[in-house]
Parts: sequence; structure tokens; C-alpha cells
Amino acid sequence: MVATLGLRPVGETERQLAPDLARGIMLALIAVANSAVYLYGRPYGMRQHIIEHDLIDRLAALLTMSLVDGRAYPMFAALFGYGMVQIWNRRRDDAEGLRVLRRRSRWLLLFGLVHAVLLFSGDVLGVYGLVGLLLCRMLRVRDRTLLVLGGIWLVPVALLTALAYTTPEGASERTIFWSLATDDAATALMLRPLEWVMTPLGMTGVFTAALVGVWAGRRELLAVPDRWVRRAAVWGPLIGLAGGLPVGLAATKFVEVGGPGAVVALNALHVVSGIAAGLGYAALIAVAAQWIGARRGPIVRALSATGQRSMTCYLLQSVGFVALLPPYTLGLGGVLGSAATLALAVGIWAATVVAAELMRRAGRRGPAESLLRRLTYPRR
Repeated sequence: MVATLGLRPVGETERQLAPDLARGIMLALIAVANSAVYLYGRPYGMRQHIIEHDLIDRLAALLTMSLVDGRAYPMFAALFGYGMVQIWNRRRDDAEGLRVLRRRSRWLLLFGLVHAVLLFSGDVLGVYGLVGLLLCRMLRVRDRTLLVLGGIWLVPVALLTALAYTTPEGASERTIFWSLATDDAATALMLRPLEWVMTPLGMTGVFTAALVGVWAGRRELLAVPDRWVRRAAVWGPLIGLAGGLPVGLAATKFVEVGGPGAVVALNALHVVSGIAAGLGYAALIAVAAQWIGARRGPIVRALSATGQRSMTCYLLQSVGFVALLPPYTLGLGGVLGSAATLALAVGIWAATVVAAELMRRAGRRGPAESLLRRLTYPRR
């Protein structure tokens, strides 16, 4: 019996399609974004991407930086805020809902620490644990205040993130994620906790996206997209492309950018436009989910199953990347270019989709989700 005064986890048949479908697709973007971080052994350029020379690799890097880099995690944050409101709405009239959300956020912090120490210091679970604790204090805040705070927060976001990812052109050493370029597993193990603590500095924009997700969750806009969602589905990706393309072109040497001030400005534009893109991607998938309705074919069911097991699939991605790319394992990150790495990332994501679908057919939740539910909703 769940000891939460009627508050219980959502069953499979009660879930909305749009958030699960969005999470399943979002994991493909996260895989592509994370895989680029594992490349090492060559000079680094803007936003710590390696400097490519072959045309196919330059085009792949341009695609990644314009459409994915700095866009996937804001989308995830918006879905995270949306999901917190769904939990909160089921028990708004007493303090138990807040206790559940705080407990869930604290466990996410611990999950993130374990993930960072053992696998990937660029972990996002801990960041969302912190964001969840902040959102617990803001669930009663008025809509206008949420949006104003999200807008104001963009100012320090642009400055902090632009400076954090501004790398001297042609640098031979990393300024972040040193563990991914060391060939000693013990050294990498010691570096990862420090890198994990620094990770939120490069992901400050997710707080604005999470606040918008809370605002959207109050209206269930992903379940019933209105005209604002439809507009966001068009303008969000376009703004993201307009803001991401300059950095992509500069990083891949299709255009030359002179002076550190211009580099900082382009990085700031890249980060802020990435928030709009992430929100737009979520809106676009919500519109698609409404059009799909009950006509769910095998691909939609598999992607939805992946979204329902997003934490498990996210962790499995790290297992695949760590097994193949770092110098202390197979070391493919030192020889693969951006195009091959992009293909590898999509392949690893597709493997997690297959795994999630097999779990769905077997009637099993993801192991990470099951553990988090058990810890969040303690039984008597």
C-alpha cells in the first residue's frame, strides 16, 4: 500500500502521449549532443568542438551545432517542469505532494552523482534535481511571475554560458570535461566528481525552460495544444536555427569570426536561441501527437515506450559511449570524426528504443524508473 495519502505514480494507461513521445525523440538529440563531447586528441574550437577538416565531418558538425547543441537539454527541462506540475496537480491541497516532489528531486541528485562518478560527468540528472528543488518553491507562484522570472534569468544565462564555452581557437587542451581526454581510468574517476559540480554553470538556461514548462503544465498545453503552442512549434525551431547557425558556421570554418568579443556574442546568441528551440521542439511534437491521436503505430509506440523509460535509456546511452569512445576504453573518440560519431550516437539511441519496446512488450518498467518510484513513493 502506498503511504502517500492517495498520491501514487501514474499508470501506463493514464499517461499522455505528447510528453512521452517528446522524451523519446529528445533522447536522440541528447545522444547526438553528448557524443560530440567524447571526441579528443585534436585541436578544439568554439564550444569545445574539435576542429574538423573533411567536408562530411564539417557538415555533420554544422548540423549538430545548429540544431542540437544547446537545444536538447532545454527541451528536457521544459518536459521536466511540465511533469512536476502533473504530479503536483494530483495532490495540490496538502503538503504531501510537495514532500513527494522534494524527495524525488533529492533522489535525482543522488542518481546524478552516481552516474557522474561512474560514467559521465556531464550528467543532467543532478542538474534537474537542483531545478526540481527550486521549482518546489515556485509551484504556487503566479503565471506572470514565472514568465517574468524566466525572462530575467536569460541575462545571466547568456553571460555565464557564453564565457564558460568560449575556448581559445586551436587549443590543444580541454577547458571542460578533462576526464574524457585522459587515458588513465583512475585519473578520470577522480576528475569526474569535480566536473559534475561544475556542470550546472554550463546549463543555467534549463531553469528558464523549466519555468515555461511549469506554466505550460498548468494549462496541459502538450495534451491540448492551443494557437500559442502551434506558433511556438513554428517559431521556436526557426529562432533556434537562426541563433545556432552562426556558431555552427564559425566552428566549422565555413565563415571566419574575428575577435573574442564576437565569439562571446555568438555563444550568447547560441545559448538563448537554444532555449527557444527546445521549447519549440516540444511544441512541435505536441502538435504531432495531437494529429496522431489514437492511431499509434509501432514506431510511435516504441518512441513512447522510450519516453516512459527515459532515465533508463539515458543511462544506457552513457554505458554505450563509455564502452566505445574514451581513451581508457576502446578510444574511438580519438579517431572518429563528427559524421561517424553522429551515426554512432543515432545507432546507440536506436538500440535503447529497441530495448524500451521490448520492456514495454514484457510489461516491465525501466529499472531506473522503478527504483526512483520505489524511493519516491515509499511503501508501508
